[in-house]
Amino acid sequence: MKNFESFLAPQLNEFIAYRQNLGYAIKPIRPRLLCFDRYLKDKKIEPAVLPPSFFLELRNNLKMEPMTINGILSAVRTFFNFMVRTDCYTANPLRDIPPVPEHSFAPFIFSPEQTDQLIEAACKRIRKEQKYYLKDLSEYMAVLLLARCGLRIKEPLRLQLHHYRCREKSIYIEKTKFNKDRLIPVPRSVAAELDNYLTVRSALMGENQNPYLFVRNKQEGLSDPMLRFIFHRAVHDIGLDRPRQVIGHMIFASPTPHSLRHSFAVNTLKRVKERGDCPQHALPVLAVYMGHRIFQYTAKYLKFVDAEQRQGLFDFALSRKVDI
Repeated sequence: MKNFESFLAPQLNEFIAYRQNLGYAIKPIRPRLLCFDRYLKDKKIEPAVLPPSFFLELRNNLKMEPMTINGILSAVRTFFNFMVRTDCYTANPLRDIPPVPEHSFAPFIFSPEQTDQLIEAACKRIRKEQKYYLKDLSEYMAVLLLARCGLRIKEPLRLQLHHYRCREKSIYIEKTKFNKDRLIPVPRSVAAELDNYLTVRSALMGENQNPYLFVRNKQEGLSDPMLRFIFHRAVHDIGLDRPRQVIGHMIFASPTPHSLRHSFAVNTLKRVKERGDCPQHALPVLAVYMGHRIFQYTAKYLKFVDAEQRQGLFDFALSRKVDI
């Protein structure tokens, strides 16, 4: 873990300790404060009360995406609120510093057909040799859950054997984002594949005590980098490699494992609409299934009804860029 090294290092360490004592997670805020600390060090800023003009200069000098710059400014603003409470400052110098205008973000959306193709591509990569078969099958099953249940990438990796309840055909997901637990039903086709996987796992591993549902070997579960590699290889196999592109004020994301979660939500809402129901009425249920704290977070998926709409927006933005 990197240490703070600027003249504000003691106060930054005190602030982090204060946040920890209050029960806040420091993982989101510490890297942003390290960026601020590094800027102070690189600019050789001497101990002094920093004026608002310094932070305007900081904002202009950060060569990052607007969202990242605003995240850093927000973290630093929170830090200086702490400095005001501890009487190191009389007023927060970032109080009137406006955020940088942010780009709109268009996540990559897989159509239902593309999702099927991705799953099939991952399945075809399963090697039949015994020493590889269970690991490859585990990787395929993790991708299947990302696509069919809209899980976050960490969630299938942390699943333990007892978290899949084969009698109920449900999965218990424990303490993920927002420290929430949830119990979700899985589609019948997915449950059938999970049951088949457990039969294979038992035949190849016997009474091995590896607690993870999806395994790399007899002792370890799957890793995040490994699952990302499997995903991107499948994306390449079906010809959907797309670079991240910024066109005007719009960011068009490249495919990532999280795109399967976006796609699950969008395609679920699309099916609701196609059967004549209102997608907004489905949001509270979908929010609970996906583990969102409030259903308004799930409402962002209404911006993109399907993959075709996103592609149309991309084509339009690209044509406008060419015209300019």
